[in-house]
Amino acid sequence: MTQIQLAGIDCAACATKIETNVKKLPQVQDCAVNFATQKLSYELTGDQAATAFELALQQLLTTIEPDVTIQKSLPAAGQTPPKKFKFNLDLIRIIISGLLLLGSYVLPLSQPLLISLLLVAFVLIGYDIIWTAIRNILHGQWFDENFLMTVATIGAFGIGEYAEAVGVMLFYQVGEYFQSLAINRSRDSIASLVAIKPTFANLQTSQGLQQVAPEAVPVGATILIKPGEKVPLDGTVIAGSSFVDTAAVTGESVPRSFNVGDTLLSGSINQSGLLTLQVTKPYANSTVAKILDLVENASSQKAPTENFITRFAKIYTPIVVGFAVLLAVVPPLFLGQPFSDWLYRALIFLVISCPCALVISIPLGFFAGIGTASKNGILVKGSNYLEALNDVRTVVFDKTGTLTQGSFTVTAIHAVDHQPEHLLALAALAEQHSTHPIAQSIIAANQAPLNQTLSAVTEVAGHGVSATLDGQSLKVGKASWLKEQGLTPLTPTEVGTAVHIAYGTDYLGYLVISDQLKKDAATAIAQLKKVGIRQTMMLTGDNDAIAKQVSQSLGIDHYQSELLPQDKVATLASLTDNRAQNGKVAFVGDGINDTPVLARADVGVAMGGLGSDAAIEAADIVLMSDEPTKLATAIDIARFTRKIVWQNIAFALIVKAIFLLLGAFGIATMWEAVFADVGVTLIAILNALRIMRKSN
Repeated sequence: MTQIQLAGIDCAACATKIETNVKKLPQVQDCAVNFATQKLSYELTGDQAATAFELALQQLLTTIEPDVTIQKSLPAAGQTPPKKFKFNLDLIRIIISGLLLLGSYVLPLSQPLLISLLLVAFVLIGYDIIWTAIRNILHGQWFDENFLMTVATIGAFGIGEYAEAVGVMLFYQVGEYFQSLAINRSRDSIASLVAIKPTFANLQTSQGLQQVAPEAVPVGATILIKPGEKVPLDGTVIAGSSFVDTAAVTGESVPRSFNVGDTLLSGSINQSGLLTLQVTKPYANSTVAKILDLVENASSQKAPTENFITRFAKIYTPIVVGFAVLLAVVPPLFLGQPFSDWLYRALIFLVISCPCALVISIPLGFFAGIGTASKNGILVKGSNYLEALNDVRTVVFDKTGTLTQGSFTVTAIHAVDHQPEHLLALAALAEQHSTHPIAQSIIAANQAPLNQTLSAVTEVAGHGVSATLDGQSLKVGKASWLKEQGLTPLTPTEVGTAVHIAYGTDYLGYLVISDQLKKDAATAIAQLKKVGIRQTMMLTGDNDAIAKQVSQSLGIDHYQSELLPQDKVATLASLTDNRAQNGKVAFVGDGINDTPVLARADVGVAMGGLGSDAAIEAADIVLMSDEPTKLATAIDIARFTRKIVWQNIAFALIVKAIFLLLGAFGIATMWEAVFADVGVTLIAILNALRIMRKSN
């Protein structure tokens, strides 16, 4: 999608209104407005011109949200359009209006002067709200907070409650000011997480070292990273050693030592030594580019609670306006009550009924939850996935690269009538083009030169590699696969992954490859059970002996072994079909063959450091440090976020219900109404910001 940078989106409701109206434009096929980054992503139908769309968008914004403007250029990653002047102007208006209101109480003024003073204060502090309400009414948009505040305060002026009218508008603006500060604080927090985009790379060329844009560096090129510089691209260290701060990428607070042969991720910061890096991915596919995309677009996927609040506000506001009208009209007409008293009560009712606390604090809460997860090296692709974590009761793991390190070594070679070195060389020859960790371990163990040429090389998913060598078939893979070819593989006596080799019609023997458990794997399973996960399961294509050993050593409840990718999908489908027993199901994996399972799970979780690009694309949540314990952290953050969100919902509704009753019975005044609106909103916002302070 193409992106346009907007400015002036001060609340999630504003973003939703813009998105809804832009989708109605005839040339728009799809669009999304990101409240966090104030970016509008759009896709046009057919060959529509972008310039024509921008003109239509500008006209639309002028109609529905004149304070929102189109920026001429996208800001750098992690930056938001400056609003300092607007903040200062609003603060000046608040201070002057507050002094004028105070003067009306302490200065000995005549009634005409008193009214004039308060009228000046009212116009100064409320002109923008009144104008917005009038403009919205002219465009058929009646029931919003601007309309409620305008009717309530002008009505208060009409019945002689001058000071209260100014006070309501003043404190409403105070609430709006602090709301803007809170939103921008949370935006700045997100910005600090994504402000990791490198601006240059030191490229080694035949003419010497040149400083170029990261996007211009090709795969295979050599770059230098000096102390204090950001790592611009993913690559392998080919010279030098240094401590590198990876906090922005993986969430690890302690710098790690990197040496020759280590994989270094873009977005990290080199701290001490000079590093020479061979680039392994173009910038568009680099870790830093993926992080920027994931974090900046996370808030476009709304949680069910957010969608509910948006729908609730649309229904709630017209209903309370109707009640206010009835409150002002029915008692005077049918009960002979004084009209001014009941009009005053109706105006109080309107002020109290503003749904600001809900429509502001709920999206802000999820926004803060996504930001907190990002600070912990957990990228959540949308608040809907963050909320879904709350209902996960079953967690299913892949084994290799997820619970184990994925760094294999050949630990045994059993050859039949051949030298072990010859068997290893044949296996390495077949696996030389594979990127699978097991294949890489075989290639690394082989010392013999690979001078022979293979033809018809085919990787059979879940089975092994088939090729032709000197006119004979060479097969390297699972025992079950060779049995299908009419061969009789040996049964390994060691615990590990057995890779069997056959040439022509002869079975030549097998290799044993072993993997090590991740240091925090057992802790991860224990933590998941502690946070309420009812069952854990491991699905693996490895043999039963290894699967059983890993499962027992980690305390996993169930396991299934020797599975093909389609078998994993079928097993997961059976779990998700039984919601009553299993709840929502999360799957944690890292490989290409895990992609279908990640997509099928209720919540797909990918390992981001060593994980494949396909797995990261298919997942809903990415653990950047490859630590399985981060899943329990993510669940903890999700639950704390939901707790705060529902605290705000309950608090706002209960307080408003109480004060609506008090206002209807004439007990509450405009000042109590201000607390029920502005006070509740501020408390809800501050409560939502507690999420950003959560640490694990």
